[in-house]
Amino acid sequence: MELTLSDGLFALAGGSALLAGILPRILERRPISMPIAFLALGLLVFGLPLGLPDADPLAHPTLTEHLTEIGVIVALMGAGLKIDRPFGLRRWASTGRLLIIAMPVTIAATALLGWWWAGLAPAAALLLGSALAPTDPVLAADVQVGEPTDEEDSEDEVRFALTSEAGLNDGLAFPFVYAAVAIATHGLDPAGWLAEWALKDVLYKVAVGVLGGALIGHGLGKLFFRARRDSLRLARHSEGFLALAATFLAYGVVEVAGGYGFLAVFVAARAIRAAERSHEYHQVLHDFAEQTERLLTVLLLMLLGGAVVGGLLTALTWQAALTGLVLIFLIRPLTAFASLRGTPGSTSEHWVIAAFGIRGIGSFYYLAYAVTHADFPGMEIVWATAAFVVVVSVVLHGIAATPVMRYLDHSTAHTV
Repeated sequence: MELTLSDGLFALAGGSALLAGILPRILERRPISMPIAFLALGLLVFGLPLGLPDADPLAHPTLTEHLTEIGVIVALMGAGLKIDRPFGLRRWASTGRLLIIAMPVTIAATALLGWWWAGLAPAAALLLGSALAPTDPVLAADVQVGEPTDEEDSEDEVRFALTSEAGLNDGLAFPFVYAAVAIATHGLDPAGWLAEWALKDVLYKVAVGVLGGALIGHGLGKLFFRARRDSLRLARHSEGFLALAATFLAYGVVEVAGGYGFLAVFVAARAIRAAERSHEYHQVLHDFAEQTERLLTVLLLMLLGGAVVGGLLTALTWQAALTGLVLIFLIRPLTAFASLRGTPGSTSEHWVIAAFGIRGIGSFYYLAYAVTHADFPGMEIVWATAAFVVVVSVVLHGIAATPVMRYLDHSTAHTV
């Protein structure tokens, strides 16, 4: 019997899915994360002469856009469902500071370095800053809150801040990506794009994303938990796949309406959770979303490993690499720490929040989206820099997460 490429891909997919179920148990409480393991597996598998397809995102921007898009929105649904803390200005103060202060400053500082130091054109530099500023909901499981519980205040400030930030900043980074697209299309003169950008890409799209997500989530919450007919009260049937239905519905409807679907998915998840906060069905929805997210993470990380083996980092200059390292070790920690002044949590907790701004799959989505909507000069360097930052973040944060969070939990237990 002659073996074909598809046979090998089926075997690879099955083995990877099996490892996705086994590795979290093996690596639990060890200083190595599942993303590190699958990134390494991608490097290994695509480095062997197996005739696997090309994983270069520059050659397949549309496919890259849609794969990463699905990975991000599923992760956003999971993040929204597992946060126990109800919304409130004081309770969500850390999140607000990270989004309103730290993220725009991080974008500006990274873009400035990309232009002044790495030699990127202004549009490409702004795109790099916009793509790398958001923290990632896909790869940050080790520093996020756990499963849904009945206790509203069960979450420590570090895990809550990192989870809620990752849930919202993917959508809120989009206006800056649109600004980069506008500059690439119309030039630096703001007369050609600034007014439309402010009204449409900032105000309208954000408002539609938040309001649309809230309405859809509220409607689904009523259907799941309080439908007048028992047969339509879907929470009674405990069908986890409805997490995907909610994800795609919120994302698709809001995108059709011209809003930010990323925002809508997270807000919809929060609205579903608020509809019946203590119901066990939230656990079912969360578990299904988490399992789906894990499978997608395996695929995306292995493809990243394949892209690296295929030469994605070839265009990386030392100036661009230094820009990425400055982002990880200086810009993110300092801007986030400064923004958290006066918010709940100790100084050590603020430093942990600031340090664990994990970069990941969302960055690739923004780059793929941008290059399908405008021509950017120097995109090889932009992609190489983003891939370098994500690889460093996966390894660095993946190794540090378990011991740091264990130390933080230990310290908190002794101060309570």
